[in-house]
Amino acid sequence: MDIAVAITGASGTAYGMRLAEELAKAGNKLEIVVSDGAKKVMDYELEGGAKKAIVRLRKFGKVYDENDMSADCASGSSAPDAFIVCPCSMKTLSDIANGYSKNLVRRGAEVALKEGKKLVLVPREMPFTAIQLENMLKLARLGVVIMPPQPAFYSKPKKIDDAVDFVVGKIMDVIGVKNSLYARWQE
Repeated sequence: MDIAVAITGASGTAYGMRLAEELAKAGNKLEIVVSDGAKKVMDYELEGGAKKAIVRLRKFGKVYDENDMSADCASGSSAPDAFIVCPCSMKTLSDIANGYSKNLVRRGAEVALKEGKKLVLVPREMPFTAIQLENMLKLARLGVVIMPPQPAFYSKPKKIDDAVDFVVGKIMDVIGVKNSLYARWQE
């Protein structure tokens, strides 16, 4: 599959990093968009910061800055099979819900919507406000998959990576990419 993964400026950039790694490992062609906000969060959350993270992401696919509209995912004639925003900031979610396609992340989501491709948003915020919930409902009614990163505990995760793998595995399930990142119920 051709898949675009956008990482935005919400806490949880480890989800996007792991998702890109696993999708590439499964043999998918990736375009990866890293927003300016994501770079700031990566500097705070990830060992080695944004520079090291972007070098690592380049091993999995072509990496684009949010202002580079030359990516395939910016065009309906070469839209990827799936566009995933992980993590998805509330600003990004709001912009997508309201048709504000100012940068490559938002344009890629708009293209996915208009071309009938799979669009998955992984909003990282809590608690949600009524406005955020209304934006999610608006998008869900358009067929967008809204997946807040909520790990299950029936698999008894022993470390943070186990919880991240659960969420990443569920995202991969939704777009139809086989994986064994987590123990399924009653396994």
